[in-house]
Amino acid sequence: MRAPGFVWGVATASFQIEGATREDGRLPSIWDTFCAVPGKVLGGDTGDVACDHYHRWAADVDLIAALGVDAYRLSIAWPRVQHADGRTNAAGFDFYKRLLDRLAERGIARYVTLYHWDLPQHLQDRGGWLDRDTAQRFADYAGLVARELQGRVTAWMTLNEPWCSAFLGHGNGHHAPGLADLRAATQSMHHLLLGHGLALPALRAADPSVACGIVANLGRATTDGASAADQDAAHLYELQHNAWVLDPLLRGRYPQDLFRLWPGTEPRVESGDFDRIRAPLDFLGVNYYFRENVRSDGAHGFVPVALQGVERTQMGWEVYPQGLEDILVGLRRDYPNLPPIYITENGMGSDDVVAGGTVADAQRQSYLERHFAAVSRAMAAGVDVRGYFVWSLMDNFEWAFGYERRFGLVHVDYTTQVRTIKDSGRRLQAFLRERRALDA
Repeated sequence: MRAPGFVWGVATASFQIEGATREDGRLPSIWDTFCAVPGKVLGGDTGDVACDHYHRWAADVDLIAALGVDAYRLSIAWPRVQHADGRTNAAGFDFYKRLLDRLAERGIARYVTLYHWDLPQHLQDRGGWLDRDTAQRFADYAGLVARELQGRVTAWMTLNEPWCSAFLGHGNGHHAPGLADLRAATQSMHHLLLGHGLALPALRAADPSVACGIVANLGRATTDGASAADQDAAHLYELQHNAWVLDPLLRGRYPQDLFRLWPGTEPRVESGDFDRIRAPLDFLGVNYYFRENVRSDGAHGFVPVALQGVERTQMGWEVYPQGLEDILVGLRRDYPNLPPIYITENGMGSDDVVAGGTVADAQRQSYLERHFAAVSRAMAAGVDVRGYFVWSLMDNFEWAFGYERRFGLVHVDYTTQVRTIKDSGRRLQAFLRERRALDA
């Protein structure tokens, strides 16, 4: 991981940190609506205040700079920058312009995600990602943002984790907008990917010198079962988690075994859609967190079967760095046209507390070091990885889990909004200093 130009960064998302959900013309999003439904979010938490980043952004940039990273990955809140009639919300853009300019002044590269799940509610009211027109509305939004922020952005990312938007938002109801229908999941996925494909030329026309990519969350599955059906179950898990997104992007089609897993859920696809979806990428963002152990469900699918005696995070996710290496090496093997890769998210949630002015999070330090090593091994095997973004800069709103699960390198007291760099953040500072000293 000492390749020339390798980028080290931290990441956040707009709804998880900004707060200020009713200020300066920001419109409601599907996550504002979802949070208001009793029982949908742990503890009844909302994003109304979150980390108050909208007001504390300057001090947060100082925190990013203090960590010593090269880059910051952030997302634009669609409901903050565009009115329902398509016009620009200048006040919303002013926030991002100030933020991006300050980052540039501090020498921090800006990796900007256009959609990190906060669809404007007025578009959801018209059908959301189940409505094909939303893909075009996304492309229009992408062009608007690129024109407004042209010259301020290092790299554009269209979508964050379309698997989560499609499956968790439409397939099992765990995320906004809270639908639970596999047919809705596959159709929303198609429109998400179509939106990505339509957005790429809009971005490149408005900001032609900037690299463009997409971010996928990829999962590793293995089985402790001995049967051929159990092996097939692991294959089907990775197929629906990984190939469902990557095959359209890199092969121009959906994997047919997906519809063996979910029969009768084929989406409506129009002529030319896959040509748009498979437009060349400048890079692929990969988010990775854990492995799943599965076995056959006795029919045509899989069921998770928890392994005993393995290390887990507060989320209940297994700590399995080898899975990240396996995924990266597998991508290079399976996709000859694979673009360069950035690890755009990797990190862990834990129950961190401040004691004596510090936060001791030894498990997170170990987690990150082992995943850094996994990426290094993949690079040694020939995988073109260009950078690594730790999730997350700071503790934040963890979607349906509210504020209980803490992923940050920086602790946030949600009552006082005091930030405290954790031991893991201090260790990252030292690690980056050591790396730069070796490269000097």
